[in-house]
Amino acid sequence: MRHAQFLWPIFFHLLAASVIAHPGIGIVMNSRGEIFYTDLKQVWKISPEGKKSVAVANVHTHELYLDADDNLYGEHLWYEGEASDKWGHYVWKLHASGKLERVIPPREGFREDYQDCSFVRDAAGNMYWAERGEPTVIRKRMPDGTISDLCKTHDFRDVRWMMASAEGAVYLTDAGDLRRISPDGEVVTLARDLKERRLSEHVFGDGHNLMGLWQDGDGNVYVASYGGRLVKKITPAGRVEVVARSHMPWGPTGGLLAPNGDLWLLEYSDYNTTRVRQIRREGTEKIY
Repeated sequence: MRHAQFLWPIFFHLLAASVIAHPGIGIVMNSRGEIFYTDLKQVWKISPEGKKSVAVANVHTHELYLDADDNLYGEHLWYEGEASDKWGHYVWKLHASGKLERVIPPREGFREDYQDCSFVRDAAGNMYWAERGEPTVIRKRMPDGTISDLCKTHDFRDVRWMMASAEGAVYLTDAGDLRRISPDGEVVTLARDLKERRLSEHVFGDGHNLMGLWQDGDGNVYVASYGGRLVKKITPAGRVEVVARSHMPWGPTGGLLAPNGDLWLLEYSDYNTTRVRQIRREGTEKIY
């Protein structure tokens, strides 16, 4: 009986957490050292001095993209309700000057339906996205609008979040594995079974176990294990190392490595609240 009494709080905790929407992964740093991140209600800015302010209000965006000129891109996604059962979105651009504009006006459906906008981009401005199915196709759209297949294979099992290197290599999670697609379409598995099979997996769901990906200047790739409440670094040779851990109720969903070596993590709680955690190179931390 005592065991049952102990398990009831855990059961209700899991039940409540299981109904939340999946978190955002968007966190970026511009050339001025300003951090931008999403909490799914708005986009926040953290100045180099540590002051927080709202950069873009009233937008539901999971991803962010920052171009070479410090222009920030995101979307606003909404659901009209069960009566119409329709989704809609628009894409916005926050210029480095502070001007905010809609670069794609409001329209029905999702960005993926139109094949004209992805936030997974390389330094040349090429966009990448996955068309899941049998086979799964990784598509590439060039700045002039030309669309081609970067990779088309039956080997992919469950493609989730993606990122592109400056040179045009695409990294993605596929059923818990980290895979790399070279600019000429060759697929290599860098690391296998990165998921953490813990009690928390029942909270977050298997599909959200691994979330955001980012890269450092040495070619290492970082994976936010939301379900495992930790960050893993994978070297180009495939060596896996845990470089950060989060503690309940928080889990990492995205991140970046600053030029000075600081690790910035976007963390969501089991209750879908958001914070940013700065882990300085010397080991001290600050929470925003």
